[in-house]
Amino acid sequence: MTSHPKGRYGDYIHTVLTVVDFVQLNLLFWIILLFNPEISHSAYMRQLWLLVNVSFFPVVYWFARVQTSRTVYMDHIFLSAIQAVGIHALFFLSLQAFLGIFVIPWWAYMEFYGMCLVLYPLLWVLERFAIKAVRRHGRNFVRVVIVGNNQTSRRLAAELASDVGFGYRLMGYFDDETTDDDPILGRYLGTIDQLDTYAREHFVSEVYYCISGNHERAIRTVVKMADDSVSQFFYVPQIPRYINRAFEMSHRGRVPVLAIRHNPLKNFLNLGVKRAFDLTFSSVVLLLFFPLVFIPVAIAIKMSSPGPIFFRQKRTGYKGRDFYCYKFRTMKVNVDADRAQATKDDPRKTRIGDILRKTSIDELPQFINVWLGDMSVVGPRPHMLKHTETYSKIIDKYMVRHLIKPGITGWAQVNGYRGQTEELWQMERRVEYDVWYIENWSFLLDMKIIVRTIINAVKGEQNAY
Repeated sequence: MTSHPKGRYGDYIHTVLTVVDFVQLNLLFWIILLFNPEISHSAYMRQLWLLVNVSFFPVVYWFARVQTSRTVYMDHIFLSAIQAVGIHALFFLSLQAFLGIFVIPWWAYMEFYGMCLVLYPLLWVLERFAIKAVRRHGRNFVRVVIVGNNQTSRRLAAELASDVGFGYRLMGYFDDETTDDDPILGRYLGTIDQLDTYAREHFVSEVYYCISGNHERAIRTVVKMADDSVSQFFYVPQIPRYINRAFEMSHRGRVPVLAIRHNPLKNFLNLGVKRAFDLTFSSVVLLLFFPLVFIPVAIAIKMSSPGPIFFRQKRTGYKGRDFYCYKFRTMKVNVDADRAQATKDDPRKTRIGDILRKTSIDELPQFINVWLGDMSVVGPRPHMLKHTETYSKIIDKYMVRHLIKPGITGWAQVNGYRGQTEELWQMERRVEYDVWYIENWSFLLDMKIIVRTIINAVKGEQNAY
């Protein structure tokens, strides 16, 4: 779905929800005062209360954001809460510094904003379910009609009707070529010329035009009718069914263009956040684990078999560029290292190497790659050059994996697709998960993957060999 459907009186609902969030902010503030009497007895208490409320308005967008899609993405809700709390804290502290009011101890800030981070996501989820419940009972909806009977209009109708919680009521469709009721589009309402009268009499709120843009006279007619009946007009482009993901709209001069691949890491701020985390996390890991893990493991590897401590292999990285990926050596030196994947009972593995693989300790040197900028902590796993050459020819979207830096761990790995890929479908699923990660990246998603990776490493992974 595109924009969050508001239903009839949607603007009022937005206002009501903003007021609810505003009330909760004040309740949290007074609760903090209750547990911190030194603040409530301060001469600046009234000014602080005013500053708390003034700082609310820059974040109304986040504080009144209700998720209305069928699936609640908790990552998005918590990210919105973090953004709201961060902006509020920035304005609140800036105003205090400007006015010279410093009477709040640091633990009171922690209590206040900690409660906000817990209670606001909970409130937003409850608000979402309340609105969906109201719409399921036939209230707060918008009347919509579709112009055109084709595959595009049916796909749209199916989406609009897929959940009554969206707040849409499809009245039917208009078309000049077909005159029968449709099991998906609903009632046939008449020819395009009859749209104006119907829209006025039935208070149609939205008109979706699903006919090819080559029919210039028809589209101009429908736009005028929608304007005259005070209905909102939407043009639905004729997009093939196999292109079914969200688009990014941009312009080349005055010509609108659609990008079919959404990549949040093209955003400079997102990219900066991810790189800053990579540098910080990899630095901590390298400094912490060097004396505790690297040195003992290096000694064990040297004692297990002759050869180097690190295994250095060319892998495919960002935008298809090759780089040397570092790992602790877990096998005897062999000529097939760059061609054959490790198997469960691979005779090439050393005894210490088997332990390193099962615990994922062999991957630790890749934090050097992260620090150098060749890899990220989280991302699609880098593959051997031979695999890139083979799979790029037979798996759709395989090279899309390289739109971002490869990672030590990834969404595919924590969902069970790591290690040897014996059958083609396993690699296809891995690619599917990797592409999903690229198009749905968020900082909280990275944190979720890291936590799940640590849990899997502690438990021991079945496919780690």
